[in-house]
Amino acid sequence: MIWLVAALLLFIFQIITILFHEFRHPAKTVAWLVILFIFPIIGFIMYYFLAKEYTHRKKVRRKGLRYIPDPMHEGRRYSASQPNDELQQPDGVTKDSRLYALLNNIPSSSVTQQNEVRVLTNADMAYDAIMEGMEKAASYIHFEFYTIRHDKTGRRFQELLIRKARQGVKVRCIFDGIGSYQLDNSFLIELREAGVEAYIFLPPLIAFFDKRMNYRNHRKIVVVDGMIGYLGGINVGNEYLGGNPKLGFWRDTHLELVGDAVYSLQYTFLSDWYFVSGQRLTDSSLFPEHDNSGGKRVQIISSGPDAHWDAILEMYFGAITAAKKRIFITTPYFVPDPSISMGLKTAAVSGVDVRVIFPSRSDSKIVNYASKSYFEELMQAGVRFYSYEKGFMHAKVILIDDMLASVGTANMDMRSFFSNFELNAVLFDKETIQRLEADFLQDLKDSKEIKLEQFEKRPRMEKAKEVMARLLSPLF
Repeated sequence: MIWLVAALLLFIFQIITILFHEFRHPAKTVAWLVILFIFPIIGFIMYYFLAKEYTHRKKVRRKGLRYIPDPMHEGRRYSASQPNDELQQPDGVTKDSRLYALLNNIPSSSVTQQNEVRVLTNADMAYDAIMEGMEKAASYIHFEFYTIRHDKTGRRFQELLIRKARQGVKVRCIFDGIGSYQLDNSFLIELREAGVEAYIFLPPLIAFFDKRMNYRNHRKIVVVDGMIGYLGGINVGNEYLGGNPKLGFWRDTHLELVGDAVYSLQYTFLSDWYFVSGQRLTDSSLFPEHDNSGGKRVQIISSGPDAHWDAILEMYFGAITAAKKRIFITTPYFVPDPSISMGLKTAAVSGVDVRVIFPSRSDSKIVNYASKSYFEELMQAGVRFYSYEKGFMHAKVILIDDMLASVGTANMDMRSFFSNFELNAVLFDKETIQRLEADFLQDLKDSKEIKLEQFEKRPRMEKAKEVMARLLSPLF
């Protein structure tokens, strides 16, 4: 009897601990309680090592990722732009609107003025552009990816980085410990022996014992000489060129930026670099003067568990609620938090054309089931879902009216909103928005609409899997 009482008290203690630490995130609370009820002891051990709030870690407070001033304060004197509120006001986002106020008040995320933007559709186009840009490097290359493979594609990039390092170019690389966990140590050794500085962001073993296993650097950044930058959804590996027989053709979107917005990319990379290496790089050559006169406005927004704001989630929500005509979304994973779900339903009921393109074949069955658990309630409100049939949809793109577009690394899921380090570009010029719209319309042609009447007839077992996956989805 005594041991039963002790076991009960221990179980109650575990429940209270989770409730105390996760009360701000009800969805995560439910997910962890489900795991705890299924695996009473193991579940709590998992919680202890995986769920510790990132910003509560003393080590993070002592060595945070944000260490230098706003990039526009640092780089403004080198820029063709001027810190003028009238210039900062993007077309279509009026100065008096709530959306403009929201975007203008996101910390360390100014709307930059003088930019050129090139949309890079799919990996073959993106790889060619990135390698061409790196070939021109004279001073340094900053290279950060969530995943890099030790395959033919990875070796192409490795060879270029090594060659540029031997030419005297300073090459700095960051790879995520989870996303690149399959990367052979020999790959890193070859880079370092050639003079490349390469670091792993939160290596799995260290992250596990430091209780930060759940936090991943999902960013993809390349900066060349502080003058040209790249970001988007594409990592480095054969599968992004269609080399995965299960997924087939890989549909993705990347961006090439020239101008003021590169300062923001640089700032984010330097913050991550300080975290992984301890090196505080503040030389003015990192924010070089440019004479680019392109008039496209771009805002770079970074988010992560080290920040007080869920900046990308706030931007998505603000943009969705501001839409008057259309909301077009492409995403590989669709696990929205309650605010995004309500925003999409409200928009659709209000007559906004809301469409979501989602992959028919997924690289994660659990996430796929969790995503489908949201379809029925949203379709009942008028949201239209399309299953991409040509291959695997991995692009992370949102189009809001003719007002703005977002392209970046963040998926439409709670992991991207709350746990990952992400990076998105918000684009305001009509030319770029129309270019992304053309891609979206082509993707629609390669997709099949999911009809509510047919979807409601799916087997009960499928619905049961969706329910369980949805309960656990905040932890994916």
